Amino acid sequence: MEYILHILIFTCFYILLSQSLNIAAGYTGLISLAHAGFYGIGAYTTAILSTKWGLSFWLNLPLAMLVSGAIALLISLIILRTVEDYFIICTLGIQVVIFSIMNNWTGMTNGPLGIPGIPGIRFLGMALDTRIKFLALLLFFVLVVWGILKNVSRSGFGNTLKAIGEDEIYVQSIGKNVRQYRVISFTIGAILAAIPGGLYAHYVSYIDPASFTVSESIFILSIVIIGGLESLAGSCLSSVFLVMLPEGLRFLGMSNNTAAGVRQIIYGAILVLIMLKGNKRIKG
Repeated sequence: MEYILHILIFTCFYILLSQSLNIAAGYTGLISLAHAGFYGIGAYTTAILSTKWGLSFWLNLPLAMLVSGAIALLISLIILRTVEDYFIICTLGIQVVIFSIMNNWTGMTNGPLGIPGIPGIRFLGMALDTRIKFLALLLFFVLVVWGILKNVSRSGFGNTLKAIGEDEIYVQSIGKNVRQYRVISFTIGAILAAIPGGLYAHYVSYIDPASFTVSESIFILSIVIIGGLESLAGSCLSSVFLVMLPEGLRFLGMSNNTAAGVRQIIYGAILVLIMLKGNKRIKG
């Protein structure tokens, strides 16, 4: 039972991450490879505030979201001068920079040794010290983020973001500031990515840079693409599938290394099929 709860908890982490990336990649067409970096900023901010200053998670999390959003805002003002492939390359560079800071700023992040001893979360005086309690907290955040993004998608702001993703020139022609909308969507995505980051840090009680690599960013982006751009429900189903897949492969008697390799092959093949299907639609 504990094992199943653990898998469900990690599924919720990736649902939150894929939903937060969907507002930029799905709605506005900003394909980012820096999302694990903002996930890591949320994790490290809450970890540092809780271990060095003894602050509560409920204060740490808003501060982590603020830090992640501020950094994303500054970055977006620069890299959103680029478009399409150049933007993707810039976000890849940002991801590498963020990882390098986590790995080398030993005075603050403790470098590759990571930050141990991150305390658990307390709510109304009650310690969330069991997996079932933590899963309930995660489900609450999943529903809150889902509700926020659902309302955004139905609003005039959300429709403008979708229009930018479909036809940027048209949106410019009706007087909308496309760059401003892109900056806002990129920043919102980073703010929301800090939520699973903070929750992850307090759940595992130890973090290091290895959890926030380029590979993690690619995996999060894969969830969004496989689930369908703009589809929040698709992101949820894709998260369940890709998190559960290696666990299912282990039940077939595969070793961890073999299961990981097969998982990469399967979701790589799915991505290729999705791209081919999309290409046929465009030609048609």
